[in-house]
Formats: sequence, C-alpha cells, structure tokens
Amino acid sequence: MTGAKKERRSGIRIMAQLIGLVKPLLHIMTAAILLGVLGYLCTIFLTILAGQAILKGSGQNLFLLMGILAVFRGILHYAEQYCNHFIAFKLLAIIRHKVFAALRKLCPAKLEGRDKGNLISIITTDIELLEVFYAHTISPIAIAVLTSLIMVIFIGSYHILAGLFALAAYVVVGAVIPLWNGKRGGNRGMEFRTGFGELNSFVLDSLRGLDETLQYGQGEKRDQEMEERSVRLGNLQKGLSRLEGSQRSFTTLAILTFSFGMLFFTLYLGQQGELDFGGILTCTIAMMGSFGPVTALSSLSNNLNQTLASGERVLSILEEEPLVEEIPEKNSLAASQSTDRKSAQPGTFAFTGARTEHVTFAYEDEVILKDYSLELPQGKIIGIHGASGSGKSTFLKLLMRFWDVDQGSIKLSGRDVRQIPTAWLRGTESYVTQETHLFHDSIANNIAIGKPGASREEITEAAKKASIHDFIMTLPEGYDTEVGELGDTLSGGEKQRIGVARAFLHDGPFLLLDEPTSNLDSLNEGIILKSLKESSREKTVVLVSHRKSTMNLADKVYAMDNGRIS
Repeated sequence: MTGAKKERRSGIRIMAQLIGLVKPLLHIMTAAILLGVLGYLCTIFLTILAGQAILKGSGQNLFLLMGILAVFRGILHYAEQYCNHFIAFKLLAIIRHKVFAALRKLCPAKLEGRDKGNLISIITTDIELLEVFYAHTISPIAIAVLTSLIMVIFIGSYHILAGLFALAAYVVVGAVIPLWNGKRGGNRGMEFRTGFGELNSFVLDSLRGLDETLQYGQGEKRDQEMEERSVRLGNLQKGLSRLEGSQRSFTTLAILTFSFGMLFFTLYLGQQGELDFGGILTCTIAMMGSFGPVTALSSLSNNLNQTLASGERVLSILEEEPLVEEIPEKNSLAASQSTDRKSAQPGTFAFTGARTEHVTFAYEDEVILKDYSLELPQGKIIGIHGASGSGKSTFLKLLMRFWDVDQGSIKLSGRDVRQIPTAWLRGTESYVTQETHLFHDSIANNIAIGKPGASREEITEAAKKASIHDFIMTLPEGYDTEVGELGDTLSGGEKQRIGVARAFLHDGPFLLLDEPTSNLDSLNEGIILKSLKESSREKTVVLVSHRKSTMNLADKVYAMDNGRIS
C-alpha cells in the first residue's frame, strides 16, 4: 500500500483467499450448499413431472408429488438463505475485527498521512459489499456446479449426446459469459471503489474545513470539485450498468438458444430412432427448467466486479506489513515486571532512566536525526529547545517506538525498546502530543483514556493538575459534558489541557511532553508547569518546547538544530 504499487491479484485468487476465511463456518456452508441443490432439484423436477403428467394424460399421484416438491422448495430455499446470511454476517463481524486489528498494528507509522476517507470506505462499504460474496456467491457457485452435474447425468441417461449438449449449455451460461463480462469490467470495478473512497475523503475533508472554506470564499470551488467527482463516479456507475445490461442480454439469448437447441437436437435424435417422444419431451423440459442455478451464477458477474475490488482492498489491508512490529509479553521477561512504586501502571517495569545511543533516523530519504546521543537520567526534567522541523517531535515518537531507528539504539532501564513488550512500554510512558485528539464523548471519558477504569476522584485530581477543573465545573453538565466531534466545542487551549490531564492520570514514570503549553496563556502555563514540577519528583520528564519560559522548568536544556543536539 505504501512504496511501490502492488500488482493487483486475479479475481480467482481474491475469491480463494476470501473463501479461506469461511473455514470456521465450513459445516454451515456445506449445509447451505446441500439445501440449495435439493431446492433447485425440487424446482426442476416439478416441471419435469408436469411434463410426465401431460404425457401420460393422467397422474393423480404425480400431482400430489408436485405439490410436495413445491412445499419443499420453499422450505429448502428459506433454510439455504438463512444459512448463507448467517455465514455472511458472522464473517463480516470477523473481518471487521481483523481489519481493526491490522490497522492497530499498522499505526502510526503506516497510517500517518494515509487517506482517512478511503480507510473509512474500506471499513464500512467495502466490507459490507463482501456480504454479497459470502451470502450470494460461494454457495451459488457450488450449487450451480453440483446441480448441473446431476442434470447432465439425468439428461445423459436418455442419450449421452443430449447430456453433453446440456453440459455445453451450462458451461457457456454459468462460466464463459460471467468470465467474459468480469474481464470487461474488472478494472472499472476497482476504479469505482477507489473513486468512491476518494469522494468520501473529499467530503470528510470539506466538512472538517468548513470554517476555512467559508472564511476564504472557497465554497463554490469546493462545490464544483465535488460535483466533478460525483459526475466521474456516476459515469463509472453507468458503465458498470451497461455491462450488466449487456451481460443479461447475452445470458437470455444463450438460454433461449440452448433451450430450442435441445428441442431440435432431440427431435433429430428421434428421427434417427435413438430417442422416443418421452425422451424428447423430458430432455427439452429438463433443459429449459434447469438454467436457474447457472443463471444465478451468471448474474453474479454484475456485482462481482465491485465485490472483488472491495475484497482486494480489504485483503491488502490485512496483508500489509507494519513498519514497527509490536512485541508481545513474554514469559522470559516476566522477571523484569516490577512491583516497585516507580512502576505506576500494571504491565510496566522498574524504570531507571533512558538514553539514546548514536541514533540516526530518516523519513524515506529525509534524514531527521543523525548520530544522536542523549542521556535522560531518572528523576530529572530534560528540556529540548529548537525551531520547528528540527526533529524534536520525531525524537519523542522514537522514544514511544512509533517508529524504529535506522541506526543506533534507544534504551529504557538499559533495555532496548525493540525488546520491551509494547504494552509495558506504553504503560511506562505518558505522552502529550502537540495536537490533542478528543473523541466524541464526555470530558470525563476523554480524560479517563489515560487510565481505563479510573474513578471520578482520580479524573478530577488530574484535571486540577492540568488547570482545567474550574473550567469544566462552569459547564452545564460538568465532567459529563459532551465535547462534540473532534472536540469542536472546546478551544485549542482547553483541548490541550485535557491532553495534559490524561498524562497526569496515566502517571507513567517516563513523561514525554511535546509543546504541552503552546496553546495556553501565561497563567495556565504557570499552573501546569508548577503541577509538573511537583508531580515529577520521581519521574523522568522530556519537555519539548520552543518557548523559553517553558524551558525554565527543566534541570538541563539541550538545543536541537537539524537533528543535532548541543
């Protein structure tokens, strides 16, 4: 997904990989296939029995049997559809879980800068489209194959050439036409799904930037671009609809051709004395009435192009390799887990300081840090001062192991971060970013992210340290006030103080602060810095800021310039 563009896999390969996900529900899929085959056979032999009744001129028992078959057809069809949809919705839940787990492993390194609208499209509409594949594609294929084989044998029992003619008909309608149509529209299906995701991104981006759009009079331009994107998407949809229409026309033409072909062919065999009238009538009726399964299979190609495109996009997410592999908890490291009071959170270890040794790191070809070494002793506040773009924020992200260093090492308590279980590392570090993200939830729940299960007293105490408690108490619902989407109801400074409150609540022994007071006035900055000083006597604090007033808190200040430290 990043770097070189991956070659798109074939439709057969996509289907095979999607079918592989059915393994836990294979027994239900088998039942659905058997029920589907029996249901179609009931329908087919209903018409055959009707022909037999006409042929014999009577047949009370045949009419009774036809009634039984009609009832069973309804029951079997319902049971088959129930099984298919149970499998589909169960698998969609499993796939969503897998996609979220994959995205969690990919972030933040692989997802930073990624098109969020396209990701939303994959998680929602692309996965939802797979319902068509699991409920209306896998079992119909198996049902069409098995039912067609049974009918070939049945028709072939009257005459082997009639059976071979039926086989050719089923192959053309159920395989040749769908494959031909799928090949024509395969790229268009992927183009449509990609365009749909890009339109989602554009709409999402436009909504988030609505204030700026109005302020600078860009509304008409955004509206025009949205219309152009919608028209392009509509044209792609029209193209797919035309393919669907032509496919249906060719399928109907093929069915009529083979149906009358069977009639004329069996009449010819009758003239040759190789087939009696009963055989002619039965073979023709069987041929005409048995296209149901392969017609359903042929119709799949109408939506299969988009479904396979969605499957390709979902599988690409599931198969994408993360830049940073998470380290699971290992029994061999259990001895390192500490109950020492310096280990503030469960799953942390005894923290005794950190250091970087000759660290070099680059974003692709742009070197950010070069031969960077720094000692971060326990119980000290280390300030890092420098201009924007000098590598300060990148340094904190490397300490969090959002990325791995290209050269050198980063060590916590003498242990390389690439060997520390990720959960322990996150539990040890408290991280405040420049831009605080707030979820569409209450203020209390947004602060509580720092410590799941925290009591209201703990949340309140953290808010007081972050100089946000008094503001919260002025709100109509206090801590239960909803912050709105992306925290739009709060100012930048209020959001930043909630981020600081999270860090106080998390209470990790290693505190990383990236411009924690950049959006605050001098009064609130002073209150927060005082709280930091008081609560960090046993912590190691890395304080990044361009403000000299903030640096006054630090025990030692380093200046960073183009990845160099001094």
